Amino acid sequence: MTTPRILLFDSGMGGLTVARAVRAQLPEARLVYAADSAGFPYGAWKEEALVARIIEVIGRLIARTDPHIVVIACNTASTIALAQLRQRYKVPFVGTVPAIKPAAAWTKSGIVGVLATPGTVSREYTHALIHTYAYHCQVFLHGARRLAEMAEEKLRGQAIDLEELRREIAPAFRKRDGKRTDVVVLGCTHYPLLVDEIAKVAPWEVHYIDPAPAIARRVADVLDETPRHEAGFAPPAHGTVILTSAERGAAATLAAYAAMGFPAHEILEMPV
Repeated sequence: MTTPRILLFDSGMGGLTVARAVRAQLPEARLVYAADSAGFPYGAWKEEALVARIIEVIGRLIARTDPHIVVIACNTASTIALAQLRQRYKVPFVGTVPAIKPAAAWTKSGIVGVLATPGTVSREYTHALIHTYAYHCQVFLHGARRLAEMAEEKLRGQAIDLEELRREIAPAFRKRDGKRTDVVVLGCTHYPLLVDEIAKVAPWEVHYIDPAPAIARRVADVLDETPRHEAGFAPPAHGTVILTSAERGAAATLAAYAAMGFPAHEILEMPV
């Protein structure tokens, strides 16, 4: 059978946490990782402009990589553009949404913290998840403005300012009526890259939910149901990262991708 070709997409490096899980689940698959480095970070974009941007970038990437499946390894992109992507392109998509349902099932205190980007926090999709699955809980959403960038700085070898990190995560930790947050949803694929540092500065111990393993299982399930055509041309090699801006292709950035299993790179220039 044809080796599965999987395109993983994020605004930056955060989706590498999903790529790591997909590689563990499907070691035989050929992975290409794409980062919209020209558009990073997505959290501050206006929704209409960002949807148009994502649709355009994904279209170029599908044409370049000819994947059997596309994994949108970005909460913001998934919550605003997944439906439109499925309407526009025939390839199957697997998205990433805040893991509010498993958090609501796990919590003992009924107090759930959600760390996400400002964009994900404001989306109606996120609030619908809470209304549907966590109506019996107190859910505290926090749109962290710097966590994604801090995660990328860590991958590039820069030191993390632990005091800044402490301030960034503090609103997700709450006390109510003698109870306190006991589970925190990592609502951006960048955030598991910082989970050790987050645990170090957190005011108390909690359970952190990283959606990557569940996404990887879903990718495997969808692939089982997807016909695998041969590529009509030579797509990028396994272990390639595609960036939309050469400016983000600095040596430290490329070294970080290489360390996470993507040693080759291409630039698909798509300026904002």
